Formats: sequence, C-alpha cells, structure tokens
Amino acid sequence: MDSEALKKYSALHPKPAGLTLQYGTAGFRTKAEQLDHIMFRMGLLAVLRSKAVVSTIGIMVTASHNPEEDNGVKLVDPLGEMLHPSWEEYATQLANAEERELQKIVTEICQKAAVNQHKDASVFIGRDTRPSSEKLSQSVIDGISVLGGQYHDYGLVTTPQLHYMVCCRNTQGQYGKATLEGYYEKLSKAFMELIKQSPSSGESQRHLKIDCANGIGALKLSEMEPYFPKEVLIHLYNDGTKEKLNHLCGADFVKVHQKPPRGLDMKPNERCCSFDGDADRIVYYYKDATGHFHLIDGDKIATLISIFLKDLLAKVPVHCVKTGVKHLHHKAQEFDVGVYFEANGHGTVLFSKAAETKIRQLAKEAKDDEKREAAKVLENVIDLINQTVGDAVSDMLVIEAILALKGLTVQQWDAVYTDLPNRLLKVQVADRRVIDTTDAERRAVTPPGLQEKIDALVKKYKLSRAFVRPSGTEDVVRIYAEADTQENADALAHEVSLAVYHLAGGKGAPPQPI
Repeated sequence: MDSEALKKYSALHPKPAGLTLQYGTAGFRTKAEQLDHIMFRMGLLAVLRSKAVVSTIGIMVTASHNPEEDNGVKLVDPLGEMLHPSWEEYATQLANAEERELQKIVTEICQKAAVNQHKDASVFIGRDTRPSSEKLSQSVIDGISVLGGQYHDYGLVTTPQLHYMVCCRNTQGQYGKATLEGYYEKLSKAFMELIKQSPSSGESQRHLKIDCANGIGALKLSEMEPYFPKEVLIHLYNDGTKEKLNHLCGADFVKVHQKPPRGLDMKPNERCCSFDGDADRIVYYYKDATGHFHLIDGDKIATLISIFLKDLLAKVPVHCVKTGVKHLHHKAQEFDVGVYFEANGHGTVLFSKAAETKIRQLAKEAKDDEKREAAKVLENVIDLINQTVGDAVSDMLVIEAILALKGLTVQQWDAVYTDLPNRLLKVQVADRRVIDTTDAERRAVTPPGLQEKIDALVKKYKLSRAFVRPSGTEDVVRIYAEADTQENADALAHEVSLAVYHLAGGKGAPPQPI
C-alpha cells in the first residue's frame, strides 16, 4: 500500500470536522455535501473487501427514496447480497476515522479480516440520477484507484441492476450476462414465455401506468420497452424531466400518505404502480368507481406471488422476522422457496439451489404433461425474479405475468383479503438506539415503561395493534397502528407517537394530531 498516495488523495476528500455516520441497512445516507470523504473511503473499503473474498464487489451511489438533496452509498457482496454485517463495523470505523488515523485503520482492517494485499481487486460501480451522484462516484473511483483496484463504472443504473451485475460476474455468467442488455434479455424472455400461457394471450392489450418517482426507473424502463411484447403497454409518469426526485411521488410517498402521486392521472379501475427513486421498491394501487383510493402494498404482493407459487408447489409456511430487508432475506434463504416483501414494497423470491435444479430437471424430463408445464412456468418465474435483491422492474413483470395467467383484475387481487385501517408515523429522536425490541420487533424492551404504555393505549380501541421500532437508516422511531376505523387508527398512532416522544427522547415540537 502506498501510504504517501493514500495521504495525498485523502487530503483531497477531507472529512468535515465533528461528523460521525453509521453504516446501516441502507449503507450511509445523509446530505450529499457531507459525503465526499465517505465515498472515497468506501472505494478503499470495496478494494479491501474484494481482496478478502477474492471476488468482485459492488458500490452503489444512491439514497433511494430520500429527498433529492440527500445521497448515500452501499456496498454489494459477491452474490449480489448486502454487505456482510462484520464489515458494516469496518465501514463505520473507516468513515469516522480522522485524517491522520486513516492509514492505521486500513491496516487494522487488513489484519482483522485477513486481507491478502497481493490479491487483485475488482469493483463494479453504479449510480442513480441525483445531481450529486456523478461527482460522488468519481470520489469512489479515487478510493479504488489509490489502492490499485480495477473498476467498471456502469454509470446510471437501478440499484437492483448493479446487484444483478455483481452476481453475474461472480457466478462466471451462470446467473446471466453482466450487461444491461443481458439483464433486459433475461427478464423479457422469461416474461414473454410466461404470458404466452395466459388465457387472453395476444388478444387484449395490457395497460399499466407507472410512476417512476422522477428517478432512474424511467430511464431504464424506456431502454427496456423495446424488449416487451407488443400487447404490454407501459405508460411512464414522473420521468424526471420536469420535477424533483421523490417529490410528492414514488412508492414511499404513496405508501405513507395512502394517496396517488402527483403527476399521474388515474381513471377508475386502471392498474397503476409506483417505483421508488432507485427502483428497488414497488407498490400498486387503483381508484374504484366511487373515486376511493386502494393501495396494494408489499403484503398483498407477497400474497399474490405466494398463492401463485403454492398452486404450483406444496404448502408454503409463513414466518415473522424483524423489520428490515436483511432479516427477511436471511430467513427466506432457509427454505426451498422463500417469498419476502416488506409492506413498503421491497422484496423478492428466493429459490434454493436444490429446488432450482429439481424444477429445471422436471421442466425437461417430467413424463406427466401437467407436471412438466407447471415446472416450465416455475422455471420462467425463476428467470424473471431478481433473486439478489428487491427489484421494482422484475417484481412488476412477475406481478403482471401472474395477473395475466390467473386472469385477475386489480380489484380481484385487492379482494384477496381486507386490510384493517392503519397509519404509519415517525417521530424524530436524539438517538434511535434508545429503543430496543423483541418478538420480531413487535414488543419494545427499552426505554422502560414504553411497552406498558402502548399496551394500555391499544386496549382503548377495537381490533387494534401498535408497534414501534427504530429506523435502520435515520434517527427516527417508526410507529405502526391499526384499528377498526381510520379515525381510531389515526388516534392510536398519534397517542403512541406522543408516548415515544416523551419516553424515548423526542426532538423538536411534540407530534401533532393527524
């Protein structure tokens, strides 16, 4: 390692005095102007990680559903999964090191993680459409270069596309071709094979309106459109040409506010969906004949996919885990087929190697026609799903294929079950770590007295539940409440938010009634 070069380059990416950040589920996220040193240092870390695991590592510059003026960065491990938790600690240490300690911290990481300095390093880089992303990804490149790493800059891609590229590279192309064309071809081929089987195949056109959150999704869907079959017509809204990223639109806005995004004109019973800023989340929705808005969130997406797969497979057990995609992904890996979605629309389907091998074999060799056809459908679902991470484009195509194959309207899908009225809120706190939970985040252990207070509040309302949990990405506590009516759900959520504010060190003015 050239310590002089490290010193020189590090000085070009100075750390603002007094700034400390923590690597969480979403990597690092904050105001873009505070991230230059973080990007440089994550370039360093990616090289170390690549040498440690002797594989290509990904770096994605994005802040997903955050406002346009924010940015962030996360690392992608060899099979397209999130960075290993033990390395999250190294990322935090490296990010917060003072200039003079940087060399020492790099050396310590090499020792602790048994990094072989003589190995080659390879890093894939991607970025979203934020105005700050290009300059910040250049800082990543400086970090990679100073430690002698090789890199491939994919430029503007969705977060799931970068995860896909990393997995393709490290499976020597078994998962697919590590190019955008490879991604579009693999998904569109599987999608076309699936909808060929649908009852109305080739007859009616399927229209879908997509709110792209003024982000990267619009750009990539436009590139992918020529690959779609002619009967599928997508209509893109909030494509980034007029408005700011995630402003009054996108999956997070629609889910939290339970209303349509700005800039999308909905007619009764039209199928619509929203991506988030980096296209790794999706929610569907429609307006009924009376003008009432219906949200179809990640829970209903998981239900649709599970019912579809269950018809093709055996019974599927359901498990509860802590909120956060890394917990869900980990749990899903324990099964032959694992379907996971957060309510916010982030999720995917995982097939074990054994299940995939068996399915592909049955698709070729099964004597029974019905079994062989079912296996072929499953094989195409495997190819259509981005198993590395939640992917709005891939999930959208899976949903569209299932609706076509089942002959379901958006209203019929919505009627699979009825949600109780609910409300999501968040309360700003000085330090989110004061809240600790148990029972898959359904009970608060600390601060003392909070869970007792929640229990007492819940008793006041019919059919009610309420949960609190610390955010994985910012100093806020998230609150979920449901009850027999919307008024009661709102009142319960407000009362719980006041309890959190008073018992968990709320910041600013107390929460106001909804």
